[in-house]
Amino acid sequence: MFSLKKLFGPEEKFFDLLEAGAEEAKASVTLLSGYLQTFTPGGQPPPIKNLDEFVQARRKEKRIRHLMTEELSKTFVTPLEREDIESLSFALYRIPKQVEKIVERLSIYPGRVPQAAFQRQAELLMQAAEAVAFMVKQLRGGTNIERIREANDRLQYAEGEADKVMLGLLKELYHGPYDAKELVILQELYEMVEQAVDRCRNAGNIVVQIVLKQS
Repeated sequence: MFSLKKLFGPEEKFFDLLEAGAEEAKASVTLLSGYLQTFTPGGQPPPIKNLDEFVQARRKEKRIRHLMTEELSKTFVTPLEREDIESLSFALYRIPKQVEKIVERLSIYPGRVPQAAFQRQAELLMQAAEAVAFMVKQLRGGTNIERIREANDRLQYAEGEADKVMLGLLKELYHGPYDAKELVILQELYEMVEQAVDRCRNAGNIVVQIVLKQS
């Protein structure tokens, strides 16, 4: 007998996968914050062997993304527009991927790292990731526009503050006791962390667009 349930498919699986992706993104950022606490007093990053957890976080996110692609190919009707689901899934995947790149660079850099500077950036990145995870969870409950706006305000604030911190770090870098090589490398590292915050902002913007379409 023809099954409407089979045709339309359970909606919950898409929300489950999106929420899992958001949680993995947040988990990778949490790992980054913890990683910064392991620096030596002189600012020396720990060895590369500690990258395993970051690699696993990115791989989990990649598996979630592949599962999402499979479900989209098998399901006739989805709770949200297919393009929006795909875009949000990809945006969430880019967060732990960026975090992994940051830690890779930090772990092979032989010079002194200003730990406090990266910690401030990591705090703002954590705020952004938490806001994104919250926003994604709201999609399941019918897209409450007010809650989404409040969370998006927190996300935009974190992104704006990250820009200010970035400018301050560059100023300190340009006037600090660094040689040319250190200046170039540290500037790139600062920019990579700021880009991770931008990844969160991009994911949040997609959630906002989804909610506006549904409202």
